[in-house]
Amino acid sequence: MTMQPDKKQLEILLINYFRESLPDFPVGVVIPSESPDFTIRMKNKHMLGIELTRLNPENAIPLSEEHLKDIDEKEHLIELVKNVFENSTPHKLFVKFLFTEEESIGSERQMMVAVQIANLIRQEVQNKRTGNFFKISLNSSKLPAGIAEILIVHHPDLQTSVWERSNNLGISNDVVDDIRKAIHKKDEKLRIYQKQRLNYYWLLIFTDRLRGVRSFNLAEKVMNHRFQSRFQHVYLFDLIRSDVFQLV
Repeated sequence: MTMQPDKKQLEILLINYFRESLPDFPVGVVIPSESPDFTIRMKNKHMLGIELTRLNPENAIPLSEEHLKDIDEKEHLIELVKNVFENSTPHKLFVKFLFTEEESIGSERQMMVAVQIANLIRQEVQNKRTGNFFKISLNSSKLPAGIAEILIVHHPDLQTSVWERSNNLGISNDVVDDIRKAIHKKDEKLRIYQKQRLNYYWLLIFTDRLRGVRSFNLAEKVMNHRFQSRFQHVYLFDLIRSDVFQLV
């Protein structure tokens, strides 16, 4: 196994997670590359290029000092869980924490909750083979109050753990506009990708949790909007829900 830089390790994990979540993902060999991020050598000898990008909340709502303090406490809790888990378990994991809006975990509860979550994750992964890809979702029924979901993904190429808060880039006022801008930025670079002379080009936009500040059904709004791109297909991948939306 070739040791990849940290960013590419995570991209390899994400492309395999996407492949597991898209029923009609092409059968073929996934090859890490640059510009685009991956090429797929398909059975019919055709080559597919896939470029990955994270959805950036360009229209993120500003945060108050109270919100920023709450975020610091959540980041601290995640670091505690990671340290407790990794003290006794060798698995390198990509872990996303989705916190509830209603209840926060105060400093007096943090160590107790951290040990509880670390033990729960340890139980979930103990029988998993580190040489295989696997994905586990823990929902609120298994988790302490204050945490809605935890996503756990492993790929053998991941040598550097990534434990982080979901929506750590912010919550957007206008997700549709964010998606449009993400597509536009990558469309501008498509000429570079086309120098590879591949048969097809896909764009994969991934997001921690497809949500916004309003109460309407955001996923439905996204799917009812018409997006345009010079890529043959554009997909939006909700990591927490394992949902794939074809936008183009």
